[in-house]
Amino acid sequence: RIFVLGIGFFTLCFLMTSLGGQFSAKRLGDSPFTIRTEVMGALESRGVLRRMSDMLEMLMKRMDILARLENSTDFHKGDEARFPLDRFQPAAGLMERIQAIAQNVSDIAIKVDQILRNSLLNGKGEGRAPRVSLPPSQWMRARWTSDPCYAFFGVDGTECSFLIYLSEVEWFCPPLPWRNRTAALPSPPPLPRVQAAFQSDLAPLLELIGTGKESLSFMKKRIRHLAQQWLRAARRLEQKLKGRQRDQKHILIHIGFLTEESGDVFSPRVLKGGPLGEMVQWADILAALFLLGHSLRVTVSLKELQSHLGVPPGRGNCPLTSPLPFDLIYTDYHGLQQMKQHMGLSFKKYRCRVRVIDTFGTEPAYNHEEYATLRGYRTNWGYWNLQPTQFMTMFPHTPDNSFMGFVSEELNRTERQFIKSNKVGSMAVVYGKEASIWKVGVLGEHPGGQGHSWAELWWGRTAASGYLPRALEAQISVSFTWVSPLQLFIGFGFPYEGPAPLEAIANGCVFLQARFNPPHSSLNHEFFRGKPTSREASMAGGERVSSQHPYAEDFIGKPHVWTVDYNNSEEFEAAVKTIMRTQVDPYLPYEYTCEGMLERIHAYIQHQDFCTTSSPPLPPKAKSPAMQSPPSPLALSPNATHLVWSPSASRDPRAWPPVDSLQVWVSETRHSCTETCRRHGLVCEPTFFRFLNKKEVFLQLSIACDSTEYEMNHLYPAVAENVHECYLQKEPLLFSCAGYNTKYRRLCPCRDYRKGQVALCRDCL
Repeated sequence: RIFVLGIGFFTLCFLMTSLGGQFSAKRLGDSPFTIRTEVMGALESRGVLRRMSDMLEMLMKRMDILARLENSTDFHKGDEARFPLDRFQPAAGLMERIQAIAQNVSDIAIKVDQILRNSLLNGKGEGRAPRVSLPPSQWMRARWTSDPCYAFFGVDGTECSFLIYLSEVEWFCPPLPWRNRTAALPSPPPLPRVQAAFQSDLAPLLELIGTGKESLSFMKKRIRHLAQQWLRAARRLEQKLKGRQRDQKHILIHIGFLTEESGDVFSPRVLKGGPLGEMVQWADILAALFLLGHSLRVTVSLKELQSHLGVPPGRGNCPLTSPLPFDLIYTDYHGLQQMKQHMGLSFKKYRCRVRVIDTFGTEPAYNHEEYATLRGYRTNWGYWNLQPTQFMTMFPHTPDNSFMGFVSEELNRTERQFIKSNKVGSMAVVYGKEASIWKVGVLGEHPGGQGHSWAELWWGRTAASGYLPRALEAQISVSFTWVSPLQLFIGFGFPYEGPAPLEAIANGCVFLQARFNPPHSSLNHEFFRGKPTSREASMAGGERVSSQHPYAEDFIGKPHVWTVDYNNSEEFEAAVKTIMRTQVDPYLPYEYTCEGMLERIHAYIQHQDFCTTSSPPLPPKAKSPAMQSPPSPLALSPNATHLVWSPSASRDPRAWPPVDSLQVWVSETRHSCTETCRRHGLVCEPTFFRFLNKKEVFLQLSIACDSTEYEMNHLYPAVAENVHECYLQKEPLLFSCAGYNTKYRRLCPCRDYRKGQVALCRDCL
């Protein structure tokens, strides 16, 4: 490990030294060829930056593998396990820094590309050809052998091939008048648009998923186990939609974390108690998309991804060989990075079609690259500048992201009755991921005197250590019905927000979990550090991680979920005694049923469109741009407490969610918009922020504004009442339901929602 770190450090120093002369372009005004000189410097720098980024990423992967090997080895040393882990902390920090440097270098390379292209495209908007002071073949001659993709597109080192490539494959030069336009690479005809039809057989999906990995076998086993529930749910939704026309989408599913290039640490641990939550979610996404009748392609390797996308051979400097054949791409952060590296110039064009499966979510403040850098929100995972609702989460952490979810097994009437009549009140399950949970004294003290026994459920390395019988381990990997006779399911703080508590509640158990005081966040807990979300009391209000499973605490609650202070033995003891005397029915929120997930994904596919540009952004130099916008379509509610959509205002029938569901409330200073809407029985809807971002809205709410500023801040629009200063949002990507500041009262766009389906409004289906 020390050797690898040393090599990495000296490699970094060498690359930084070699980069030194690359940006020494001449000063502006030195000669008529200044632009040409700077362009050449940028192109040379791009190659060095790409090589530097690639080497740093390879180094980071090697270190990550070493870290996993050491952690898995040291874990079996009992109490001494924490000392090797502590020793590795400096190395882990260095690894994070190297990873961040690699990402920064990659970003710089992309910015160099953008600056170069913008400088060459300066004249296009005025109807003249872009200004190229010297034949572009000069830099092509210096660069064309650096990436095999140039040769793939016909570049052979001749002046003619350079000009053809620059004018027909990329857009650096205008079309060549002497070229026969039919000689350019032909674009394939658009795929015929057919109507989607609900599927009644999951066998083709199982074949489509493929073989060769334990993780794929697990997902196929889960789909088979839930097949009948999926099929019944699909029939019910089909009846609910009443034959509504739905275009079939061509969808690529690329599970990046299962590729060899990302390390794929999940597959070898599937049958050894490894983390299964991500694979549970992906299996359910595959089943839902297939049953809805869409055309799917599934990849778990980089080679397959390149083939499906039409990536030319090489290192990602060229665009795709043909238009993207997919309407949607579902992937994760690993897959997103792989696409960015290999799609070249095409990534920015097609990124609006991407949906990112993101377990813990990405808040707008972390997603916006410039803002995250300036305000200290930059992490290793954020700043993609996507629409925040392109990120899809496992639980509804924040309305800023789309809630994807997963499904839990539903019980029929016979099974529910059987569970009620066969409960064993003296048994419980312990849900934890680390052996240290047995150090909690109150757990060991309580059952002993009462004659209770404990069934042990172990995830992660403890399962591999022999704590969990293999027969039970194999059974729980697919089904949770084995907990049905048990009364109590006890969580000890980790893992966060997994599917297991919902499965236990659905099988009639009561979930008992610890209350975190203070709430866990990226500021006080290692697990959340580096993730693109605050999830803390001072930033996200109601979105903070106040317990092991905030969704169970906030959306389910008693009698199915008890959240108590484990450091208070009296509170813990009283909760356990009450739970053991209480009989509860199995409960599963509708949004975690097969039908609920099908309903939600159907709505997203039909209505979410991130490729169609809405109204153009307001001019950044305008002193009060809100004054230039049309009058507010909002009106004061009959009781004068909030704003609603005016009956006289026009409605776009294509708008989603429908604007009739909008209500505008003003938050308290210590509440985020998420918490504000929740207190009124509503859900924050970030899509509606554009209707609030007007000066007229302050006036309609009787808010006095001595001044109105137009700035970039994820808390705006808002008002600082003590000084009568109002603020409007300058950057639409920063519209955010999360976050608060004691200085501001925020304008919050709220909407209603379907019972048991928080992601959809009442008329959203």
